[in-house]
Amino acid sequence: MSITVVVVDDESLVASSLSTLLDLEDDLRVVATLGSGEDLLSWWDAAAADDAAHRADVVVMDLQLGGIDGVETARRLAQQAGETPAVLIVTSHGRPRELRQALAAGIPGFVRKTSTAAEFATAVRAVHAGRRYIDPDLAAAAISADESPLTDREVEVLEAAGRGGSVEQIAATVHLAPGTTRNYLSSAMGKTGAATRFEAWRIARERDWL
Repeated sequence: MSITVVVVDDESLVASSLSTLLDLEDDLRVVATLGSGEDLLSWWDAAAADDAAHRADVVVMDLQLGGIDGVETARRLAQQAGETPAVLIVTSHGRPRELRQALAAGIPGFVRKTSTAAEFATAVRAVHAGRRYIDPDLAAAAISADESPLTDREVEVLEAAGRGGSVEQIAATVHLAPGTTRNYLSSAMGKTGAATRFEAWRIARERDWL
């Protein structure tokens, strides 16, 4: 009996390549290749309406998607499905903070996009069997990383600041008032010891706080 898999990645070339790699395994079968978290939630609903005839055993999903990200998609999928599905998050970055977020959301698998085909297949089998599979290098980095002093809001504002733009533009991105945004940026700069908001973003990235 094959393990059925759905692959979700907003880079079509990556999605199709990963689907092809997994399909080469005798015990794995990719039943859908999708481009966003929203597409996955719609596809899952349709599968449920069809008596789960095409629902996947494992969701292999990129962390950074164009709409809602992989962790938030997994959270919504768990609410929609009424249970925590077997999700394997793949990422190009693999920062300790992202791993902690995934684990907090109940996601059992987290691997880098640079993993080998054999590692991907092993990870899919592990989460399907109800076990955790965490990239060993990332797990080691998460254990050794300093605990971040930044709040979730400070992280959100700093990440927006790292993309550039005025305080007003950053405020619009994070849906806060400019004055409130300035306060969060000032607090983050104080915690990082930075003189500018962009320097605060850089320091936080180097320390794996973002």
